Amino acid sequence: MKLVLFDCDGTLVDSLAIIQETMARTFRAFGHDAPDEHATRGTVGLTLDVAIAGLLGRDQVDHECRDMMGYYRSLFVEVRRDPAMQEKLYEGISAMLSHLFLQDDILVGAVTGKSRRGLDHMLKTHGYADKFITTRTADDCPSKPHPAMVLECCDETGMRPEQAVVIGDTVFDIQMAKSAGAGAVGVSWGYGAPDALRLAGAAAIAETPDDILKFVLKGA
Repeated sequence: MKLVLFDCDGTLVDSLAIIQETMARTFRAFGHDAPDEHATRGTVGLTLDVAIAGLLGRDQVDHECRDMMGYYRSLFVEVRRDPAMQEKLYEGISAMLSHLFLQDDILVGAVTGKSRRGLDHMLKTHGYADKFITTRTADDCPSKPHPAMVLECCDETGMRPEQAVVIGDTVFDIQMAKSAGAGAVGVSWGYGAPDALRLAGAAAIAETPDDILKFVLKGA
């Protein structure tokens, strides 16, 4: 048996446009210059309060960061109504997931910096609400790269960390997996640089979703 834990933003769905737009509106509302897209991209995968603190150049989450997080979340639903801001699955992801769901010896879960509401919306939108057997979000656990998301998913499913593999696009995903004692596979199409993922400890880099199948099913 193997537990496959997917990051969401930058791994399953392309969500940078909606994250950047919502972040920019939030920063302006609080009297700050909007971060550029490159800076925002570098925080994807972190929990929202930690991401905001980093974009503000602060070492710790403070009261304003938490207020900005609340404002961001209040805006997110409104911004998401814009058709141009939809979180679309990357090409090939749907077919890859469908294949995994058919495997009797594979359990599929999600470990994401999204809010619980954001993850549930994404899974429901794409028809996966009942397909992911275990999920952890920013509302449930400390920010990546803390290993809690992985360890809690393992506990919930009765799997050992060495039976789990995290699929993600950022260094935070890979570091989280390694800290938990799980395997890690990076993807090349997201928001992180493949070389950085390798240096963080990714066992392999998937160039396409089909590559994920090859890596996961090998020895499953």
